[in-house]
Amino acid sequence: MRWLALSALLLVPPALAQAPAAPAPAAAPSSAKLPDVEPQGFQASVQPERVVVGEPFVYELVITHPSEQRYELELPSELGDFEVLSQSRTPPQTGKEPAVTVFRLKMSAFNLGMLTLPNLSFLVSSPTEGPKRFVAPGRTLEVGSTLPDDADAKGEDLHDIQPPTEVAIRSWALVFWVLGLVAAALLAVAAVLLFKKYRDRPRALVQPLQPLDVRTRRALDTLMSENLPAQGKVKDFYFRLSEVVRGYLGERYGFDALECTSSELMAQLRRLNPPGLPEDALMRFISESDLVKYARAESSPDMCSQSLSFGYELLAKTWPPPPPPEAAPVSHVSGPR
Repeated sequence: MRWLALSALLLVPPALAQAPAAPAPAAAPSSAKLPDVEPQGFQASVQPERVVVGEPFVYELVITHPSEQRYELELPSELGDFEVLSQSRTPPQTGKEPAVTVFRLKMSAFNLGMLTLPNLSFLVSSPTEGPKRFVAPGRTLEVGSTLPDDADAKGEDLHDIQPPTEVAIRSWALVFWVLGLVAAALLAVAAVLLFKKYRDRPRALVQPLQPLDVRTRRALDTLMSENLPAQGKVKDFYFRLSEVVRGYLGERYGFDALECTSSELMAQLRRLNPPGLPEDALMRFISESDLVKYARAESSPDMCSQSLSFGYELLAKTWPPPPPPEAAPVSHVSGPR
């Protein structure tokens, strides 16, 4: 549909195409209810500043912030006259204060005139503060037509497609039908042989899958017994604990938590709004584990122990207790009258 709209726009005369377009609607991120925060510095640039319809351009956003903060981009579901082709994030250098995070969006526009890029929302996480958001205002961009400015004077215009033309093609349909029938017969014979082999195979005993809470608690007990922080393996400890917590949340609430980013995980849980979920404690745990895993932050044995205790706390607060047994029916015995 976007390419149909592009073709229609290219047919518009340049004089009419110069009319200013309506500004794109502001983004509505999932973190709209979070308190706002301002970074130490922010710069945004568009390269090139003038493009033609459909031509890719790069939207670069440079954010300067304290090293303990982590910025994650939340793209809006509707981008108006724009489309994101690809995106990249350059994390800040470890140990450098202040930190600088760079986001690059490769985009293209499908309208003419001076267009305004949509506002972009960032989820800001910190181990010492709760989640916050930062909204970057959109930049303006000039989008021109693919025709030159003097197209009207020279009589240049887009040419329509040629009408259909008959082309003689040698047909191999009969040969393909015969080869298809032979292949189908061979596949049928192979399927029968495989079925017989599968039917006659020795049956292996399949152990029933244990309940989710039992498997999760066993994984936490195993991680506690290995005592990885005492061996200097703090990063391995947080990777293992994060997989246990994410695996439990994904299986408990029915979504792929292992493939979600931290912001996507929290947004999905807020949409589900599960009862008993310690959201603030979970956000602190995710921020702390991300800093250790990706920013090489230090973590003391006491903090590792508290993070492991959070895993048990999360299991205790979100796993439902077994339903009470049904009461036995009361039998009425009639006595002598």
